Amino acid sequence: MRAYRLPDYMVSGESDTTLYLLHGAYGSKEYFRFTIERFVAQGFRVVACDAPGYGISEVPGSVTIPGMAEMVNRLIDATSTRHNVLLGHSMGGMVAQKVADQQPERIQALVLSATAHTFNHSGQKWQEDFMRTRVAPLTQGQSIADYAPALLRTMMGPGASDPALDHALYNIRMMKGATFQKAIQAIAQYLEDDVPARLQMPVLCIAGELDLTCPASVMKQMSQMMPRGEFHEMKGVGHYGWGERHEEYHRVVHDFLDRALASAS
Repeated sequence: MRAYRLPDYMVSGESDTTLYLLHGAYGSKEYFRFTIERFVAQGFRVVACDAPGYGISEVPGSVTIPGMAEMVNRLIDATSTRHNVLLGHSMGGMVAQKVADQQPERIQALVLSATAHTFNHSGQKWQEDFMRTRVAPLTQGQSIADYAPALLRTMMGPGASDPALDHALYNIRMMKGATFQKAIQAIAQYLEDDVPARLQMPVLCIAGELDLTCPASVMKQMSQMMPRGEFHEMKGVGHYGWGERHEEYHRVVHDFLDRALASAS
């Protein structure tokens, strides 16, 4: 029996290439609004979905990365087109890797944004700091709205300012604390570092130079594990490249997909 039903999702644009957007632990499909507009303008059909417990969906009893991937597989079964691309940001990048691993014949290209292939990528101290800064405020009685906006600003490059970032922070304030704690637990339990070597489709790993959550060095190493992996580092950028420097981000992704989908035709 499947763990999750079809997720809450929205479809924008028309094309025989569908780009699936998978959000991070801080987020929802709604924070991709400006990103969706740009990809639709570039000629893609875009499907953005909420992970379990995000948006208006109920908080599930448990959340795992493989379970979220299973949910996305259901979504692809229901909405796919001739070509299908996954773009996963942060937690969504872990989910995207698992989806591509589970049904590689359906995914023509993969974009991994500010993510990693395993929680165990930077040692014990990094893991402890990650859990402390994200979960401790909730256990101390704060809400996501109380602490997350300030924390997320520290995850961006200096002087980062854009309507896309303001919109993302607005949506993040509405997240459920219980959902977030389950998502962080799912990330902490994801240790499948053998997945990248099995991904045979073209993969772009795009990282921020200043991102301490998913360091560029980790993403570069991850790209080298993949038979057709590519790596791009955004200088002076933190964890949210698609909002911090959107022109560069979308140009790099679009150029990559032009080449990747040409080889898939």
